[in-house]
Amino acid sequence: MSATQRDVKARIGSVKNIQKITRAMEMVAAARLRRAEQRIAALRPYAGAIRRMTRQAAEAAGSEISGLPILKEHASEDTVAILLLTGDRGLAGAFNSQIVRAGLRAAREYEAEGRTVVYSAVGRRGVSTLTFRGKEPVGRFVGFTDRPAYADARAIAEELMAAYVDGKADRVEIFYNGYVSPLTQEVRRETLLPLQQATILEGTERDTEGAEGESGHHALVEYEPDPMDILARLVPDYVEISVYRALLESTASEHGARMTAMRNASQNAGDLIEDLTLEMNRARQAEITQEIMEVVAGAESLT
Repeated sequence: MSATQRDVKARIGSVKNIQKITRAMEMVAAARLRRAEQRIAALRPYAGAIRRMTRQAAEAAGSEISGLPILKEHASEDTVAILLLTGDRGLAGAFNSQIVRAGLRAAREYEAEGRTVVYSAVGRRGVSTLTFRGKEPVGRFVGFTDRPAYADARAIAEELMAAYVDGKADRVEIFYNGYVSPLTQEVRRETLLPLQQATILEGTERDTEGAEGESGHHALVEYEPDPMDILARLVPDYVEISVYRALLESTASEHGARMTAMRNASQNAGDLIEDLTLEMNRARQAEITQEIMEVVAGAESLT
């Protein structure tokens, strides 16, 4: 075997080893994706109920909602806090980079209007990218993106709400990958605070399904204690649930993106193995042909 054939054979062995790794990572991502989908499905009824109750209590409270610091809109939005939800690991295609790009694009638009932008990031990829670009995040949340817990969402929500109430942020936006299917993830940009501009006071068919009669009229509700006291307890829960939902969506999207990326990598490795095998066979054929020609030439010289 010539040196060229040995090199090609070694490359084939290396690519096969990489293919084994990418296939294993694809299977792991697929298993984690199924669990993430189950967690999203389990959260939806609870999140819908919290959203519905908060909206109804806000409607009952009317103009009094501005009495709660978390529900009080600031006179101006001079400082915007942007929260980026990325992953702790890479090898997931454009999963991380598209979130960072979307957040930085929005930040440039705000800065062009004369506003100040402060960053927070979930996931080591987002933290490292922002740091590399000289945009040091004030909030760093890492180490749990593969399987976020509700306690993680509570810690993030508490920091964001504290920044809003203390006047360190006049507006809070969150960027994350919304889960559509294992093959499709879409970048979503949502306003988390002030809540009057968020989805808290909006209704959806999914939220109202089963909560209203066929005529579409709301049931009469009497509040005890009064709606303001109920809102004071519901609003933090709503913000936490909103962050937790985004974390679960981002986690499912990450597993789907990694599964797809590893599947593509395995297919590319298979194509490369075929090309290298064909190259090695051609080299072997050329070597055999050369040897046959040498034997024939030697035989002819003896006659």
